[in-house]
Amino acid sequence: MVRTLLIRGMLVGVFAGLLVFGFSKVFGEPQVDRAIAFETAMDEAKDKAQVAAGMPAAEPEPELVSRQVQASVGLLTGVVVYSTAFGGLFALVFACANGRVGNISPRAVSALLAAGGFIAIYIVPILKYPANPPSVGEPETIGYRTALYFLMMLVSIVAMVGAVIMRRRLVPRYGDWSAALMSAGAYIAIIVVAQLLLPAIEEVPDGFPAVVLWKFRIASLGMQLVMWATIGLLFGALTERAMAANHRFPATGRLQPNLR
Repeated sequence: MVRTLLIRGMLVGVFAGLLVFGFSKVFGEPQVDRAIAFETAMDEAKDKAQVAAGMPAAEPEPELVSRQVQASVGLLTGVVVYSTAFGGLFALVFACANGRVGNISPRAVSALLAAGGFIAIYIVPILKYPANPPSVGEPETIGYRTALYFLMMLVSIVAMVGAVIMRRRLVPRYGDWSAALMSAGAYIAIIVVAQLLLPAIEEVPDGFPAVVLWKFRIASLGMQLVMWATIGLLFGALTERAMAANHRFPATGRLQPNLR
């Protein structure tokens, strides 16, 4: 059963990756091109200033992968692998959660997991450390920034899991609605404290177009939304349909007669 769910999750992830690729080509890549153009203009201005001061211009760094490959094969490979991995992980979490989060259908479980994952894994971390296009951020701090981002993600995931466990324990005493509100409040409180304690990073260069930055972040949000929505809705629909078919058709493959 788990193997079947894992394969289904990965296949759904591949389909989600193709949708994300199409979305990124339309909404994300134009912003990346504009950010690269800004970075190129900054480098050219810096080289001119060095030449005017009697200093040699900096040697251009060799391009290991062309921009054309990055925006096509590289982007497609990256988003499909990323979405496939998340689809597989999603299926494993679904296998653990289904039947343990209340008397709801597999489709509802899948939708809830996708919504929770979207919030915990993406929304909460980017509220503190939003996505940035090329030329935003110092190369020397990329390791530091990445570590902080994943730390915020880890705190969010642990807090989300803790909130789910807390809700289950509070339901017998306070009921579903009150338990949900109390656990959600605890999650929000932990996230607020974590975001206040973790250091902020402000490395947007002077003169960078605010519209490009905003559109890039919106495109990044849209890509994640497409992935999580596709995985949550499609995986849930396919799984519920498969479970219903298995209930009607046992291992013999024959429809059981209604004897009532």
